[in-house]
Amino acid sequence: MRISLEELESYLWQSAVLLRTHVDAGSYKQYIFPLLFFKRMCDVWDEENESAVAIYGEEGKTFSETHKFRIPDGHHWNDVRNVASDVGRAISDSFREIEKANDDKLRGIFGGGTWTNKNRLPDRLLKDLLEHFSTLTLSLANCPENELGQGYEYLVRKFADDSGHTAQEFYTNRTVVHLMTEILDPQEQESIYDPTCGSAGMLISAVVYLREHGRQWLNARLYGQEVNTLTSAIGRMNMFLHGIDDFHIVNDDTLARPAFIEDGSLQRFDIVLANPPYSINQWNRKAFETDKYGRNIFGVPPQGRADYAFIQHIIASLKPDTGRCAILLPHGVLFRAEESSIRENLVLSDKIEYIIGLAPNLFYNSPMESCVMICRMKKPPEHVRRILFVNAVNEVSRRNAQSWLDDSHIQRIFGACAGYVNEEGFSRAVSLDEIAGNNYSLNIALYVREPSEGGNDSGFSACEYCGEWLIASESLRCDYGRMNAILDGMRV
Repeated sequence: MRISLEELESYLWQSAVLLRTHVDAGSYKQYIFPLLFFKRMCDVWDEENESAVAIYGEEGKTFSETHKFRIPDGHHWNDVRNVASDVGRAISDSFREIEKANDDKLRGIFGGGTWTNKNRLPDRLLKDLLEHFSTLTLSLANCPENELGQGYEYLVRKFADDSGHTAQEFYTNRTVVHLMTEILDPQEQESIYDPTCGSAGMLISAVVYLREHGRQWLNARLYGQEVNTLTSAIGRMNMFLHGIDDFHIVNDDTLARPAFIEDGSLQRFDIVLANPPYSINQWNRKAFETDKYGRNIFGVPPQGRADYAFIQHIIASLKPDTGRCAILLPHGVLFRAEESSIRENLVLSDKIEYIIGLAPNLFYNSPMESCVMICRMKKPPEHVRRILFVNAVNEVSRRNAQSWLDDSHIQRIFGACAGYVNEEGFSRAVSLDEIAGNNYSLNIALYVREPSEGGNDSGFSACEYCGEWLIASESLRCDYGRMNAILDGMRV
């Protein structure tokens, strides 16, 4: 029987509810996602058997083309469900055997959950989880890939709601991702890359965009890298559950060991979508100074903030003709003093096409503001030596603690970019000469001002650190800006 999306979401969330009091909310994903994937694989396996038998008889079960994945004897969902004791051991053993039987696609996909820890996961709890998942049959007929993918995304979002500061490592606000994808406009057969892919939401967004625009999506070439082992496994499961089989997601550190190399150089892509980890300080700056892939195009970032290392990696990974990227970044990359020389070199390269300032609170459990930087390796002639700034701080909807972009917000921002529109208080195309006159600061407040604040003669200026509007005669930095500038100096 076809499962409704509402029923699917309730079913998935109830599995997490069973873990409450036993497992910290931040660890739900470590157990729920592998069980969901296991159940889906086995139900599809059964469905494939039924179809093969109907066509070829019992012999059809043995045909290699019958099954997408192999389920070894004794390691089906029903085998594990019927185990009376040491349930965690049975789950763990089945995961390992399935990985070995499908080594080319599934190596390490179930992660390293502590299934045999009976203090954390007693047999009774695991039996309850297995029985709960057994209440629905997750076959393709009951739950097509698109719908299961939506349910999976719902669960990822709920875990982000519930897991505090860990959320940002595997989940980016999907409405912001949709905006980024809309602007980049993926085409058929293009290569799409996310160097910090988390749960692969940005790659999937590109595929959904192709599908919704009636474009061939099965031949999209998808690449991702993710440093967190569990998160990379979640990303791979996410791709399979969305019906995407042709992809490459690698678990490793992008800055230290970029995974996609051709003839000793970085592989180049048509599109890069990314939300790199913000301002990390645990990275090998010294190695980046003499990077063998030449990624230090514009300079070497400070040890305390690797943001521009990721930006340069992304630009170095773009094809010289079709390459374009959308990068979600902390607002500070636009104006922090410690990165001024790198920013100047980036601006002078004329790769930046749009800078979009977003509203605060678009990230789970964080009030921070962010921006989207759109770069294009070959800008259209009318965009050359100019950057369009968009002040979208008021384009947001809020309910309770959540914020998001409505379709109307996305379309307004997209329309300003597509039309290169100058709209007072919202968007403005600025020459590189004017930006040079502001010491290459990309602070949006310097270029796009609210109508009530008047023009350049209004008597206001922006804090050079945070963008807060100040009376020009008083200070170039607010108290917050001065404090953080001092801290930045200490970090360097």
